Amino acid sequence: MGAGSSGLALETDQVGLSPLRTNLDDVPESCAASIFMHLDPPEICKLARLNRAFHDASSADFVWETKLPSNYKYLAEKILGQSPESLSKKEIYARLCRPNCFDDGTKQVWLDKSSGKICVAVSYKALRITGIDDRRYWNHISSEESRFSTIAYLQQIWWLEVVGELEFEFPAGTYSLLFKLHLGKISKKFGRRACNVDQVHGWDVKPVRFQLSTSNGQQASSECYLHQQGNWGHYHVGEFVVDNKNTPMKLRFSMMQIDCTHTKGGVCLDSVLICPSEFREKLNQF
Repeated sequence: MGAGSSGLALETDQVGLSPLRTNLDDVPESCAASIFMHLDPPEICKLARLNRAFHDASSADFVWETKLPSNYKYLAEKILGQSPESLSKKEIYARLCRPNCFDDGTKQVWLDKSSGKICVAVSYKALRITGIDDRRYWNHISSEESRFSTIAYLQQIWWLEVVGELEFEFPAGTYSLLFKLHLGKISKKFGRRACNVDQVHGWDVKPVRFQLSTSNGQQASSECYLHQQGNWGHYHVGEFVVDNKNTPMKLRFSMMQIDCTHTKGGVCLDSVLICPSEFREKLNQF
């Protein structure tokens, strides 16, 4: 190599003329922190284990503020119940990456660990559902497959209407809203998952209509037949765009099958999911 190609490699001490070797411990903490600003949070956490300088740099507020969503102060106060000034930015990020319940446990919000983007889930318990308190129509079933630990199972009904509302402060971006449904009754037999589809009927006669509207005038709708037996399906209602960050937006969403010429039944309702639209490719994680 040329003499100027590696100044570090050719440095020597003044006594024995032996090469001076550098390693990661010699990287200044400020330099490490500057590098971390361009890495994803999981990468930062891995590098933080290398040495003390990297560990200290990985806790710098200015590093984690670039990873947090723009509404992190709102989230800290509403979801964590603490002033954002009382917590380090790294702690806020770590705590928001866990599922955090609010509104009496009927809703959850969390950050995607890699991107810091927001996801929200709304339990069926927060929705207005036709006949939900009548055991002739609905059963409430404990389930490990729900982030809320309980799902609603519809046995049979003539008129089905499910309506929900949410007011929340989203960061700028494009979001998708989806209903999480399952055809067939889920249970466990001898420790193994079972699905009874005997009561599934009516969903292939007329499509279910989904609707979404926002407080700033956006509207979306879709129709589809329910068909996914034995597995959870995320049925896409539509998208909405948030331009004005740090401003609460009201959402109203619904699922309807109100054709009274036939009954329908045999479906499980878990929740409504709101996530960045690019996350639709990995919905199996939700």
